Amino acid sequence: IEIRELTVAEKKLVESSESFGLKLFRKVNELEANKNIFISPLSVSMALGMTLNGANGSTFDAMQQTLDFNDLTQQEINESYKSLIELLTQVDKTIIFQIVNSIWYRQGFEFEKNFIETNKKYFDALVTSLNFDDPNSVNVINSWVNEKTNGKIPKIVDTIGREIVMFIINAIYFNGNWKYKFDKNLTSDDEFTRHDETKISVKMMKQKNDFMYFENELFQAVDLPYGNGAFSMTVLLPKSGTNIDQLINLTDKTNWQNWINSFSKREGELYLPKFKIEYDVLLNDVLKALGMQEAFDPDKADFTNLYRGPENAYISKVKHKTFVDVYEEGTEAAAVTSVEIGLTSLPQTFVMRVDKPFVFAIREKNSGSILFIGKIIEPKGY
Repeated sequence: IEIRELTVAEKKLVESSESFGLKLFRKVNELEANKNIFISPLSVSMALGMTLNGANGSTFDAMQQTLDFNDLTQQEINESYKSLIELLTQVDKTIIFQIVNSIWYRQGFEFEKNFIETNKKYFDALVTSLNFDDPNSVNVINSWVNEKTNGKIPKIVDTIGREIVMFIINAIYFNGNWKYKFDKNLTSDDEFTRHDETKISVKMMKQKNDFMYFENELFQAVDLPYGNGAFSMTVLLPKSGTNIDQLINLTDKTNWQNWINSFSKREGELYLPKFKIEYDVLLNDVLKALGMQEAFDPDKADFTNLYRGPENAYISKVKHKTFVDVYEEGTEAAAVTSVEIGLTSLPQTFVMRVDKPFVFAIREKNSGSILFIGKIIEPKGY
């Protein structure tokens, strides 16, 4: 199909997103050693891209740098996200690919109009005010997430702390059939060797075909297209002598692009295990390590483009959850990223009914002198 050429700004955004995504992956891998990992850089960068519209000053600079958006103006970032969402969700009609965004905020708070309008306009964000003190608001947000990920990620919010005033959420859902499906009859029991050399049994799919393939001294790689070929899964397998972490540490933007450009058609036999993973990670430490510390610092964060009030807004959590299922016919995957915005020392609301005996005093503050003090057990005189 005809896919329009990306604009210069869109190309930059895609490259930034790729560079950020690989950087994020390397850092998550450092912190989550010897575990399955599955993240959606697109989802994380989109949720943070929306949040960026609320950042100001050095907080904006730190986020922009972490997201690798250095050569883009904020207007270009927003416009590129908008057109990228349209492009990605329409590039292959045989595949279900959805990107949705939402903002949920605490009732009774005034947020910057421009922040809300910008995210509606460019990210098509659903914006809803909720009574966060009502425990049901957790269910309202989670049921939106559940619906948008086709039931694959049932919840992203556990509880809503007193200091939380906003959730900025991105959800992505992908469901695509392989262009060349695996024959179920060829799937068989096989062994898989884990990082510590222990073996587990797996269901191994098998296919003989002409594949887009690449290998170098470190790894073998194959590219498996979905649908009309716009989307594909690239699998990188370390050769003996290279361990998986060494390979991941090499996946920066330059290497990645060189590798992707080196694929060529080769005939071969592919054995790929079926697998299904649910993954979740709190990205606070990862993003701080990548240069976004300030955004998480209640005292230093500057989100005055999101909220201007007596309290200070900051990012309290960035939560990321994913799901992937790889099987003979294709792949189903989903991701949700939630950015929680907190306020420092939110005034706690209270109710005080002076309807029983009480003590009261009249005093002079400066000297600390108590001028009068008393106890009332029965207010009289009226």
